[in-house]
This record gives sequence, C-alpha cells and structure tokens, in this order.
Amino acid sequence: MSDRLGELLVKSGKLTPDQLKQALAKQREEGGRIGSNLVNMGLISEPELVEFLSKQFRVSAINLAQVEIDESVVKLIPADVARKYTIMPVSKAGAKVTIAMLDPTNVFAMDDIKFMTGYNVEPVIASESAIRQAIEKYYGATHALELKKVMEELDEDAAGGDLEILDEEPEEFDIDSLEEESDEAPVVRLCNIILTDAIKRGASDIHIEPYEKKYRVRYRVDGILYEVMHPPLRLREAITSRLKIMAKLDIAEKRLPQDGRIKIKTKIDSKDKELDYRVSVLPTIFGEKIVLRLLDKDNLMLDMTKLGFEPESLRDFEHAISQPYGMVLVTGPTGSGKTNTLYSALANVNTPETNIMTAEDPVEFNLPGINQVQMKESIGLNFAAALRSFLRQDPNTVLVGEIRDFETAEVAIKAALTGHLVLSTLHTNDAPSTINRLMNMGIEPFLVATSVHLVVAQRLIRRICSYCKEPIESNPQELMQIGFTEREARTLKLFRGRGCEQCGDTGYKGRTGLYEVMKVDNEVRDLILSGASSVELREQAVDNGMITLRGSGLQKIRDGITTIEEVVRETVL
Repeated sequence: MSDRLGELLVKSGKLTPDQLKQALAKQREEGGRIGSNLVNMGLISEPELVEFLSKQFRVSAINLAQVEIDESVVKLIPADVARKYTIMPVSKAGAKVTIAMLDPTNVFAMDDIKFMTGYNVEPVIASESAIRQAIEKYYGATHALELKKVMEELDEDAAGGDLEILDEEPEEFDIDSLEEESDEAPVVRLCNIILTDAIKRGASDIHIEPYEKKYRVRYRVDGILYEVMHPPLRLREAITSRLKIMAKLDIAEKRLPQDGRIKIKTKIDSKDKELDYRVSVLPTIFGEKIVLRLLDKDNLMLDMTKLGFEPESLRDFEHAISQPYGMVLVTGPTGSGKTNTLYSALANVNTPETNIMTAEDPVEFNLPGINQVQMKESIGLNFAAALRSFLRQDPNTVLVGEIRDFETAEVAIKAALTGHLVLSTLHTNDAPSTINRLMNMGIEPFLVATSVHLVVAQRLIRRICSYCKEPIESNPQELMQIGFTEREARTLKLFRGRGCEQCGDTGYKGRTGLYEVMKVDNEVRDLILSGASSVELREQAVDNGMITLRGSGLQKIRDGITTIEEVVRETVL
C-alpha cells in the first residue's frame, strides 16, 4: 500500500511530490511504513492520515482509546499475530469480527484472521499509535487478562455496608484471619501477577505502597518509577500478609521493619525461570510499605568491557584489580550498579589459583568458585568480624560489601597493607571525596595514601532505544552549558528515542554506566599526606587524565548512546 498511499496523498494535495520523495528516501534508509514516516516527519498528522484513509477506502474510522474491548474478543487473536500485522480485534457479532487495521487493503492479514478464527472480517481504520497502545494494554502485560479477571473477582468479593472505621488500632488484629485472607485465590494470584509481571517489564524494584485513600503498585524500570496498578485499599492487609508469608517474615509484627527473601520458580514466555526477590517491609502511618528488589541472574553483566567504561578508565581499573595487594573502592548511591561492577571484577580475577572471599549484606548472586558469606548482625557477624575471620582463611582477594564504620575500614586497610587485594564500596558523590570520607571515619592519612590504589565512582543512565533512535537538531548554546567546547557543540550530532512498542513509548531501553576512575599515583598520594581537600584531589586527578562522571556522560552523548537530559540528571560540572 506504501506507494499507492503516497501517490493518493499527492493527488489529493495533502503532500507535494518532493515531500513524498523525502519520505520514501527515509523509508529506504530506516524502514518502517510510509504512513508512519510521514507522521514522524511532520508532513501529515495521524488524525489527518486516518481521516484520509477512511474516505479513500470507504471504511469507518475508530478511536480505540474510547473503546473497551471484551476479553473474549481479545482472545480470538494471539498477541504475536496482532503485533505482526499491527491489528486489534474490537468486537464480534454473529459470524463477523471487527478488526482495527492500519491498512484495510491487507488481504493477507484478513485471510489469516478468517482462517484462524472462522469469522468473517470487517476492517475499521485506526492510527498506528492507537493500535500499538491497545496491543500493549490488552496483550502487553504478562498477565493482563488474568489481572483484569482477578480484579473483577476481588470486586465481587467486596463486603457491602456503609460503616467505615476511621480510628482503627493497628495493633489489634486476628492472625488466623490474616493467614486465611492471604491464602484466598484472588489475593494469591494478584501477588503472583505483581511478581512475575515485573520481569516482563524489565523492572529492578517493586514498590507496594499504602496511603490514606489509595493503594498503589509501582515498578522501577531503567531507574525510573512507573505506576502500574491500584489494588483495592481493603486488600492492604491480605497482600502484605501474603508477601510476608512468601518471604518467611513474621506477619504478627507490624511495628518494626523486616527484611526477607522470596525465591520462586515460574514459566515466563514458555521458559522456566527462577526468580529471587529481596524483600523490605517498613511500617508507615497508613500500613506497611513493601519494596522488593528483583535479583535476576540473566541481567547480571560480568563482562567489564560492556559495562560502560571508557577504554582508558577500563585499563586503569583492570590494572588495579590485577595487583596482588591494595584496596580498590567503588562508590555511588544505592542502585548505581556498584555490585555489578564488583562482581565483574571478581569474575575477572576468579581463577583456580586464587582464593576469593566475600562478606555481603545480602548475598545478591551466587558466584561459582567464590566463598560468599552472608552478614547476620543479630548474632554479631558484621563486616569487621567477617573480615577478621577471612584473614585466617588464607585469602588472595577479599570483597567487603560496604565500609560503614571505623572498625570495618581499619581492618580492611590492614588487610590491604598485608598482601591482600581488598574490594569494597562506600557511599560518596565522586571519587576524590572518598579519600576524605575515609579520613573522616578516623583512618590516618598515611594509611589511606599507602593502601588505596584506585577509586571508582559510578552512576547508571538510560540508553536511547535502538528500535526508534533518530537524529535531532542540536542547540550549540545548550551543549556548551553542559561542558562541550564551542567547536564541538557546532558539529555534534544528537539522537533521541522517538518512542515505540519496544521501549514502552519512553524512548529509552536498557542502561549503561558512567565511570569516574581515580588512580592514587604519587602526586595524589602526596596531596593526601598533606591533608588536601577533595577539590584539590579532583584537580590533580583531572590533570593526571581522570575522566569525570560528567566527562563520561559527554562521551556517551558523542557516541549516540544517551541524551543530554540523562547526563544532566545524574552528573554535575
């Protein structure tokens, strides 16, 4: 239909021949439908295109956003067929099924549907974006139809009555009734949907949050939180109890925070998958908030060359972890990928000749060939105690999950000075301030200067979706403000994601790291011994060739990996 559509639009005066040539050239270069390219190039709007096609082929147009499609109609056509032809079943009556299509002349699609369903096909026209949104709405979530059914069941089970208790004492409850409620089929299935749908959407965290008048579930996808559903508020206790039981927590304890773990095995996209969730329950004024961190082995990247290091930064990091002793620190906020970087480093040095021991809280992933120890503060097994024991176990490489206090820092530094390679993390904003943080903990400057060999600061930013990536006009003034030179700002090519089905219309898919790698060489060591500030350490490190977090971000923009907005969100000049 592409050639015919272009010709028809030119004949009707909607397009000029030159505009059609541009659109066809873009189609040859990037693929896609001619109609989509015309809309994306701003040559025609989607409503105009739909109206034109409707008149041209004498087929009714439909606004899918205003239509609620019955579950039995959706089930007529499998998701893969709907996506293949970009179609959406709308309704059925007698021996006829109404299908929303982009191209009402696509006889192959109509023949397939007729053969598959046994119904005659009546096409209606809808815009591409509306059809894709409908496909995502009805087919997108792993259990979209099941979720709808569960919510209907829960609504049917709702108790009637006008009585509302406003001053309810949270301490007074019946444990037996809580366990009973949490085992009800709809609640069990709803919790299963929440857990497994997070995998489908590529979420790293699930937030289940009670408020005064609503209850919501959010997923963190590529670092950004998105609302996904609002279960009935009356299910708050039942859902909380169900998840606590799954995490082997005390359902009677509602006043104190609790931490646990859920391990389940399920089938996703016809594949058996083991899922591991770290569970944190925190009492709030309207109930207990639950956050589940998804630990997916399939997402663990152990190849350091793919994490996002610039080549020179990666060389420095690999050199430091290949040394027989010394300390390498990785810093950054929670969720910035520190664990992945450290696990990648361990995988790099993990050989049969090396004894590697880790003290973690919690152990996130099991790594073959590495001795991993889970911390248990309640019995006195903390980082410092574990590290002391490690030194009697003849280790070559030691990983300490986090340096939180003077005691842990002191033992770690002594280990680094006595022939062990020590890897650990700290929570600081950049690499140079890590040195000052250690000294603020009480470690002497000469110990810091001689033990620390390298500090890595990191952040995670979103990647532009490769499926809908397109060039955009750049603003030289804006580019100079974020750190580019005037000359570079005038020639730099920028990209963005237009938004598509693959990325959920966000324009981003996946994440990459920004890395600031500071070597502690002789010049930096002298500054540490003289009590220099983090500003002075930064200046010296930059003079020695350190790429800052902002510099790493600018390189990702040059490479067309991310956008200005992402770099500005995570870094400062």
